[in-house]
Amino acid sequence: MPVPNPTPLPPAILDEALARVQEGVLVYGRDGTLVHANPAAQVLYRSHPLYSGAAPRIEDLLPPHAVPHAREHGRWNDYLPFGEGRVLAAWLDVLPDGEHTLLLLQDPGLVRDSDQELLRRHAELNVRLTAAQEQLLQAEKMASIGQLAAGVAHEINNPIGYVHSNLGSLQEYLSNLFALVDAYDRALASPDPATQRQEIDATREQLDIDFISRDLPQLLTECRQGIERVTRIVKDLKDFSRSDRDHSWKLADLHAGLDSTLNIVWNELRYKATLDKQYGTLPMIECLQSELNQVFMNLLLNAGQAIEERGVITLRTGAADGMVWVEVGDDGSGIPPDVQQRIFDPFFTTKPVGKGTGLGLSISYGIVAKHHGRIEVDSRPGEGSRFRVVLPTRQPKPKL
Repeated sequence: MPVPNPTPLPPAILDEALARVQEGVLVYGRDGTLVHANPAAQVLYRSHPLYSGAAPRIEDLLPPHAVPHAREHGRWNDYLPFGEGRVLAAWLDVLPDGEHTLLLLQDPGLVRDSDQELLRRHAELNVRLTAAQEQLLQAEKMASIGQLAAGVAHEINNPIGYVHSNLGSLQEYLSNLFALVDAYDRALASPDPATQRQEIDATREQLDIDFISRDLPQLLTECRQGIERVTRIVKDLKDFSRSDRDHSWKLADLHAGLDSTLNIVWNELRYKATLDKQYGTLPMIECLQSELNQVFMNLLLNAGQAIEERGVITLRTGAADGMVWVEVGDDGSGIPPDVQQRIFDPFFTTKPVGKGTGLGLSISYGIVAKHHGRIEVDSRPGEGSRFRVVLPTRQPKPKL
């Protein structure tokens, strides 16, 4: 059954319908003169930098090839510069009568009333996603610290052990020194102190005072170094685990962050690899340093895990053209090409069950992307891998 042709709309109703359309609708005759423009189109073409007050001809708005292309192919579309950095999407169609052309102009940034609820829900979901990403980052960070806890405890236990031992020696030395002081007191209390010289010399020799005088300064220096070592480890651990909840972007020294991270992970690496540090000269960069420390830790641990027995981890840094880079390389087993395509996928891991979450590189990729940087990977099976983190020294200013 044939579908009946719709009844033609009266011009007044058609004009009213087009007035409700938020896109610009313009109809041109074959000679390029404007036949009709809805209110949205009038607002748009009046904002054109070449608008002179008269209705624009089609060649005033479109490039020279647009109309011939549309007449040959039935349609033309492209983006049009509209002054002051503004760009409109344009579609040009030849109407069935062959005499008229229809031009649609759309502002890609136009938000329709019907989109407001969608945008609101999108903003709400974005807030939830950001919160989930923050929780995931913290969970992965704390899981990483948990894996390193035994190593960190060992790093703390070593200096505490020799400080404790040195304090025992110090207690013995003090006892001997007080015994010598008592000998001097007895000599001073006697009628002729000089007669006590032999007893004092015997006491000094018996208590080995000469050795104590040489060993005591070194013992105190070792105690101070041990306490400083513990203090530094605790500070590094605290700096590494803090959440940066204020999300404040600050100027930071990447070398300090790298060294702090190395102090946390080194006990995990020291028995498998030697470290080759090749630091360049880096400017202070604008960043969230604790999040970048998480990236460095993940890359260092992955480098250590890629080395089966004994190898070298190379840590390089440099700067050029407003960018800085940190490179972590190893001479381990390398990454097969088919695996390289998936290493940044969430939950992807080649480690045995229980040995990894598959989130380390994925989270690292997200952190670097947040810093408007990138991670470059160069790996060959059997030769090792090289991960380079490239970051801008300053973050781009937000658009107003």
